[in-house]
Amino acid sequence: MGSRSSFDDFSEPQLNTSMIWTCHVRRFSIDSWSGGLNGIQGARDEDRLMDTRTYYANRTRMLAATIVAASAVIFSANTFADTTDVGRTSITTQSTRIQRDNGMTGTVTEDEHATLVIDGARSRSPGPTASSKATLQAAQTPNSDFWFYSADVLLFNDHDDDGYFHGIDLLFDADTYFIEADVYAVVYLSYEGGPWNEYAATEIFTLYGTESSDEFNIVTELLSGYPAGSYDLLIELFDAYDDSFVAYFGPDDTSELAFLPLEDADRDVVIVPDIIIVEEHHHGGGSTSGWFILALGLVALSRFRRVLFA
Repeated sequence: MGSRSSFDDFSEPQLNTSMIWTCHVRRFSIDSWSGGLNGIQGARDEDRLMDTRTYYANRTRMLAATIVAASAVIFSANTFADTTDVGRTSITTQSTRIQRDNGMTGTVTEDEHATLVIDGARSRSPGPTASSKATLQAAQTPNSDFWFYSADVLLFNDHDDDGYFHGIDLLFDADTYFIEADVYAVVYLSYEGGPWNEYAATEIFTLYGTESSDEFNIVTELLSGYPAGSYDLLIELFDAYDDSFVAYFGPDDTSELAFLPLEDADRDVVIVPDIIIVEEHHHGGGSTSGWFILALGLVALSRFRRVLFA
């Protein structure tokens, strides 16, 4: 008969300790490898975040510098426009009273002069200076054979209604003891009591004794170079025969030539406030003034920095 094994012959399988150690080692190696990958990925993510923050920080600084530079350019342009005057310009129409009364145009000239001198004292009369038509050899004292009888001034053109005009309508009557004499006149303006500045000169015209029919008219529009302020006006008369200085008439002689509120045409403009029109579209849009755009840029920059570095 064949033999039959007993129950005792069956035993539980024995685990090999080397296999267990191997499994643990392999599991440790996999976990370590996985952890290493996670660490590397985390480091890369952190580096990427730092790079992103650095990039946007640099962009923020560049945007801020651009806005500041644009603001500086605008302020500089406004300051330059407000404070810089390259000389003085004006248009003058001159005629005798008879020509004016008969509707004749007269002679029109466009004049350019040096920058307005506002500092320094002034004498009663500038006399024959380099800015006048008189020669340096001309007499510097009035001639008793010539004098002014009257002078009237009418100011016109105040477009911005600020009380300062850029138009001067000057009518004067000069007389002489001679039956007739050929003369010419040079007219000056003084800003706020400063030195005299020539602004116009007439052609040669004739005086007929003490007749009123020889009144002379000078109409001038100040175009540029004259800041708003109080001006005095002075008329000098010269003998056309030898350019000698023969008479003057100024603010000390009549109030008509004193405290004239003047400015140039460049300053006599009506300032229309900017009208901001915002049009809403699907993709946005609108038109604003330059200053409003700068303000929006600064607000957006401030909010962007708070979100970025929160």
